[in-house]
Amino acid sequence: MEARVQVDGGSATRKFLHHHHSRPSTPQPQQPQISEIGTVPKLLAGGIAGAFGKTCTAPLARLTILFQVQGMHSDVAVMSKPSIWHEALRIVNEEGFRAFWKGNLVTIAHRIPYSAVSFYAYGQYKSMLKSIPGLDGHGGNFVGGGLAGITAASATYPLDLIRTRLAAQRSAIYYKGIGHAVNTICRDEGCLGLYKGLGATLLGVGPSLAIRFAVYEILMPYWQSQRPNDSTVLVSLASGSLSGIASSTAIFPLDLVRRRMQLEGAAGRARVHNTGFLGMFGNIVRTEGFRGLYRGIVPEYCKVVPTVGIMFMTYETLKKLLSQGPFS
Repeated sequence: MEARVQVDGGSATRKFLHHHHSRPSTPQPQQPQISEIGTVPKLLAGGIAGAFGKTCTAPLARLTILFQVQGMHSDVAVMSKPSIWHEALRIVNEEGFRAFWKGNLVTIAHRIPYSAVSFYAYGQYKSMLKSIPGLDGHGGNFVGGGLAGITAASATYPLDLIRTRLAAQRSAIYYKGIGHAVNTICRDEGCLGLYKGLGATLLGVGPSLAIRFAVYEILMPYWQSQRPNDSTVLVSLASGSLSGIASSTAIFPLDLVRRRMQLEGAAGRARVHNTGFLGMFGNIVRTEGFRGLYRGIVPEYCKVVPTVGIMFMTYETLKKLLSQGPFS
C-alpha cells in the first residue's frame, strides 16, 4: 500500500511536470533588433541628422542669437520690442524672408562634422566606459555624452564662431561668407581669434551633451518598455525633444556667455570686456540682472524642441535603414 502511494505520487508528479513544461508560454513583445553598423554609416547618419535638424529650425536659431547678443553694442540687435513675433517681423521687413537662414551654409558645414563626431564619439566612449565600475549604466551615458561633446566642439569650433558672427549681422554686412570671415578674423584678431570663447563653449557643451544623451537613454527605453507598439520614429522624436529641453535649461547661461564672447571684437569693433568668461558672466549679472542670463530662452525652447527631436529621430531612422543596406 505504501509502495503504491509512492508510485502513484511519483506518477502524478511526472504528469504535473510534463503538463507544466508543455504549456505554451505567453508570447512577449519583441523589440525590433537593429544590427550594428560600421564607422562610416555611423558618421553619415550623425552628420545628416544634425544638418537636417538645424536647417529645419534655422529661423529660430537666428532669433535666439539675436536675443542673446541684445545690448552688447548700440547697433547690434538692439530691439525696441523684445519679442519673438516683433523681431521676426523686423527681419522680414528689413532683410527679407531668406534672412532667417543667414549663416545656414556655415551652420551645415559646422553641424555635419559636429554631429557626426558627437554621435560616433558617444558610442565609442560609452563602450569604453562599460569596463569601469559604476560607469556601466546611466553614469556611463552621462560621462560619455560629456566627453563626446568636448571632442566634437574642439574639432569644429572655428566654424561655430563664424556661424555666430554671420547670424548676428543685420543690415550692415561685415563678413561676406565663410572664407572672407576666416581671412578677416585672422587679419583683425589673429588666428587665435577663431577660438575666441572656446573655454566657455567647452564648459557648456560638455554638460549639454551629457544631459542630452543621458536623458534620452533613460526616456527611450522606458517609453518602449511601457508602450512597445509605439512607432520608433515617434518615441525618438519625443524623447529627443524632452532631452533637449532638459539640457538647454541647465546650460543656457553658459551658452549666452559663449555667444557674447564670440562677438567680442567682431566687425572691427573695439573689445568691450577683456576679463574672460567670469568677467563677462559677472558683467551680465551686474548690468542686466540674473534674468539677463536667460535672455532668449523662449526662442531657444522653440528651437531646441524640434531640433533635438528631429536630430535623434533622423539618426535612429538612418541607423535602421543603413543596417539593412549595403553598409550592414
